[in-house]
Amino acid sequence: MKQLTKIIPGIAVLLLVLSCGSVDLSKKYPNMVADADPFSVGSVEVQFDRFMSSKVNKVVIETVFHPRYNTVSLEFKYELLRYRQFWDEPARKQFAASLELYKRDFDDRKLIDSYRKTRDVYGKVKGRVEWEAFKYTKTRTSNPTIEIGYKFKENTPFFTTLMRSAKEVMNEEDSSSAMNSQQINMYFTRAQADELVKIFDQAYLLELLGTKKNAVTGESGAGDTSEPETPKDPYREYGEP
Repeated sequence: MKQLTKIIPGIAVLLLVLSCGSVDLSKKYPNMVADADPFSVGSVEVQFDRFMSSKVNKVVIETVFHPRYNTVSLEFKYELLRYRQFWDEPARKQFAASLELYKRDFDDRKLIDSYRKTRDVYGKVKGRVEWEAFKYTKTRTSNPTIEIGYKFKENTPFFTTLMRSAKEVMNEEDSSSAMNSQQINMYFTRAQADELVKIFDQAYLLELLGTKKNAVTGESGAGDTSEPETPKDPYREYGEP
């Protein structure tokens, strides 16, 4: 009986190890396209609001594909915090479709300078964002709505995403106070948005996944950030003479 008592805990531990080793990945990652680590898919240029100014700053943001979640994260620093803004496949498709609508309105000269009316004129998507002050500090998460539209800045139009503020998602074990994520505008020229659409394309991501697998790469096809030919006033885009 004593020997049996000693054996039973050992069996229990063995069963626990085996159960942990046979995790059903399809349940853990319902949107998974491959059991592979995240890898870089390049960088793109965007504009952010300049602090205490009506102007914008051009910055470079990194893009990372997460095959287990089938999401692309836009990774950047904004007002001293580090952010990862995640776009799932439906949201990426919405971004691409919205850009085509914006281009049509741009070409038809239908854009109006009234951001209250235009900030979500091309739709909304469900988002997810992570942020932290430093690499080894607590990572906070929220699920904000991202509105897609356009806005005039410096007398020129930009295609925009507006990530609304949202309350932090807390773990039951976390005793700290919940915070709200920052509201953040991103401003794109048409050329910049086109480069992000290339990175967002599911076929392109799967091609990279198939050829590079878990290898980290900086090649994204996002190196060409040349602006289109200058349109007639007042539809000049940011950075054009």
